[in-house]
Amino acid sequence: MDQRLADLLALLELEQLEVNLFRGESRDIGSPQVFGGQVLGQALSAAARTVDSGRVVNSLHAYFLRRGDCNAPIVYQVDRSLDGHSFSNRRVVAIQHGQQIFNMAASFQVAEQGFDHQIDMPAVPPPEELSGNSAPPPQLLARLPERVRRFFEQPRPFEFRMVQPIDYLAPKRQLPVRQIWFRAVAEVPDDEMLHRRLLAYVSDFFLLDTTTLPHGTSFVRPSLVMASIDHAMWFHRPLRVDDWLLYAMESPSASGARGFARASVFSRDGRLVASAAQEGLVRMVKEP
Repeated sequence: MDQRLADLLALLELEQLEVNLFRGESRDIGSPQVFGGQVLGQALSAAARTVDSGRVVNSLHAYFLRRGDCNAPIVYQVDRSLDGHSFSNRRVVAIQHGQQIFNMAASFQVAEQGFDHQIDMPAVPPPEELSGNSAPPPQLLARLPERVRRFFEQPRPFEFRMVQPIDYLAPKRQLPVRQIWFRAVAEVPDDEMLHRRLLAYVSDFFLLDTTTLPHGTSFVRPSLVMASIDHAMWFHRPLRVDDWLLYAMESPSASGARGFARASVFSRDGRLVASAAQEGLVRMVKEP
């Protein structure tokens, strides 16, 4: 297996300390704090460890309370709120340095049949027609702040192909809509719960950035402070993260120093496999 993906799978596997208590390591991917997708994926791993293997996650609702420390492990405490006939519910609290940094509620369901309909996938070019390099070109990368440059230079377990090019240094005002193809860099084992955990991890890339598009700015600007407040996901159909998925994002609103974005995730053949929504802090400060 590709080493980048193997490292991510290892990161999502937790050490069990006690019944309902788990510990996960942290990784520095170049962001100012622990990457939110890491905490989402690990919390989902902790919850799944307490649920019958015949049930997979169908939704999660999470709040980011404090910045996570990349240099310290995170402890996850799971509350077994419900084990019903068809659904299980879990509450997870993530603790670091004696304080809650994150909490999440997640629902797990036995596979069932029922009504089936969905919206259509946007008409976009296939990933083969798009550039495989999602980072700025080297001449622009050298001009970015050191913290941002580190973020782009980190090896990624996912590859991204942008439908709309992104100009990080000179962004222009545009509609708050963005589509990105993504997939894991190597094959992932046939485990539906694992694919959903990996989707939770990668869903934290790019989503909040969509809220900046109408304002002609980007997260590389020192005057822009951005941080996730909450994150929700709904898993609709079986999925594979090692095949191309389209992340179709839009931002209906930004106000009160908060930006809101939502997204649909489509498989290559047009199936709607998941939805996501996120609100985050989007605050302008004085240039240093």
